[in-house]
Amino acid sequence: MPLAHASQQGQVTGSSMRIAFIGDSLVNGTGDEEMLGWVGRVCASAAARGHDVTCYNLGVRRERSVDIAARWRHEVASRLPAEHDGRVVFSFGTNDAMRVPGPAPAAETLTALAMILRHHGERPMLFIGPQPVADPALNQRIMQIDAALTSACAAAGVPCLSVFARLVIDPVWMSAVAAGDGAHPRADGYRRLAQMVDGWEAWRGWVP
Repeated sequence: MPLAHASQQGQVTGSSMRIAFIGDSLVNGTGDEEMLGWVGRVCASAAARGHDVTCYNLGVRRERSVDIAARWRHEVASRLPAEHDGRVVFSFGTNDAMRVPGPAPAAETLTALAMILRHHGERPMLFIGPQPVADPALNQRIMQIDAALTSACAAAGVPCLSVFARLVIDPVWMSAVAAGDGAHPRADGYRRLAQMVDGWEAWRGWVP
C-alpha cells in the first residue's frame, strides 16, 4: 500500500519501502555526469515528498533481457526480505536491439520477460519500456521490442510505462543522447525520463 505523506514539519509519517530497480546501463545511469540517472532522481523526488524509501540500483551495463531474467531474484532476495515492504521496477530492451552480431529475436526478449512476470504475485512490480538511442535503424528495432513488452505486461496485469514514442521525438532526450555516446544520455536526458516516471500514475500509486 502507498506510503503516507510527510507531516507539516517534514517528518516521514508512513512506513518504509524498499525498491529494487533492475535492468541495464540505462537503469544504472551510465553517461550521467551528475551520477544520478533517472533512478536516483525519482527516488530523490519521492524522498522530498516525505516518503521513507530505500532504493537499490541493480542496473548492469551491456545486459540483455535474458541476463536480467537469470539474476534478478537472487539479487533482490537479500535486499527485499519478506518482513519489509519490497517492490521491484524493471526496465530493459534497448540492449536486445543492439545485440552483436544482430538484434535479439523478439521471442527471446518475450521469453525472458515471461520468466520475470510469472513472479509478479510475489511482490508489487512495475515495468518501464526501453529508451531510444541516436541510431534510427536501431530505434526501429527498439520500437518493435517496446510494443511487444508493453503488450505482454498488459496481458499479465503488470503496469508498464512505454516511453519510447515520447522520447524519440523529445529534443532534450535525443540531444542528450547525441551529446553522450549515442546510447546513453547526459544528465538532461535522464532528468527528462525521470520526470516521465515520476508523473506516472502507477509509480505515484506507490509514492503519492
